[in-house]
Amino acid sequence: MIDKLDSIVKKYEELTAKIVDKDIIADNKTWQKLVKEHSSLTPIVEKYEELKKCEKELKENRELLKQEKDEELISLLNEEIENGKVKEEKLNEELKILLLPKDENDDKNVIMELRAGAGGDEAALFAGDLTRMYMMYAEKHRFKTEILNQNEIELGGIKEITIQISGHGAYSKLKYESGVHRVQRVPETESQGRVHTSTVTVAVLPELEEVEFTIDDKDLRIDTYRSSGAGGQHVNKTDSAIRITHLPTNIVVSCQDERSQLKNREKAMMILKSKLYDYYQGQKNKEYADTRKSQVGTGDRSERIRTYNYPQGRITDHRINYTSYNLTEFMNGEIDELLTQLQIEDQKRKLENL
Repeated sequence: MIDKLDSIVKKYEELTAKIVDKDIIADNKTWQKLVKEHSSLTPIVEKYEELKKCEKELKENRELLKQEKDEELISLLNEEIENGKVKEEKLNEELKILLLPKDENDDKNVIMELRAGAGGDEAALFAGDLTRMYMMYAEKHRFKTEILNQNEIELGGIKEITIQISGHGAYSKLKYESGVHRVQRVPETESQGRVHTSTVTVAVLPELEEVEFTIDDKDLRIDTYRSSGAGGQHVNKTDSAIRITHLPTNIVVSCQDERSQLKNREKAMMILKSKLYDYYQGQKNKEYADTRKSQVGTGDRSERIRTYNYPQGRITDHRINYTSYNLTEFMNGEIDELLTQLQIEDQKRKLENL
């Protein structure tokens, strides 16, 4: 690990020199790329410097202990050495985590798709509740949100919705939300007071930059149709809604929230690119599929990951046996504690697999 850290420090120093070079600064695209790489190495270099300082202090205290005769000073040195050993071990563990292979998508924006599953109208109402939860979470973290497409029901629930969440590191936090979310509660329409179980499927995809993925036009079928649902006078007046089918994979995306057909098409293509990237990554090879299963962050879309039990005010995440009774706060976007626990568990599993 030390050899790897020394090579990172060398690379960091080279980058430090490059990002202040006038010729490189003049090439904005190259400069931004180098600054981003420099920034990604900074936490590792700083932590390594902290470790070296700790090791130096430990060595000095051990040398002093060999020479010391005073009982009181010997006791103090022993205490400092023990504290230093604990700190050294902690820093080593933190460095191991920092050296784990980073998900290349962690810094990207997110395309989040929620679909009502089993449970009819109650599933759609819960999809609306989850949408509100993620919107409130995004607002708390100052992420920008935009609804790209939605299909509502008369009761106010959401049959399906696609949201763009923009902000540095959005994917790194929200990627753990992919999977089936199950709710247990008494529906508003239930006169007998019986608890019903419904599900909502959540898919979290990284938003791709233009240069990362190209799609052949001959592989697309593009249909236009009239918007439906809430939308005032514009609805059902013009064929501005867009549906794009990617023929080789049969992946279908649609967008109808904009008045302009061109804008709807642009948004639909953005969603399609993210879906295709996710599809091809999943199909890439068996090794990738096995890796997905060993990690917390990118579970199967059909996997039940969490249960929201309203009568007991309980949330249970089945991947890490996490249980909490702060359902009200959780549904108001206070989901950081669970996301942190999922990230820690993900890192632990990755370390075990190294």
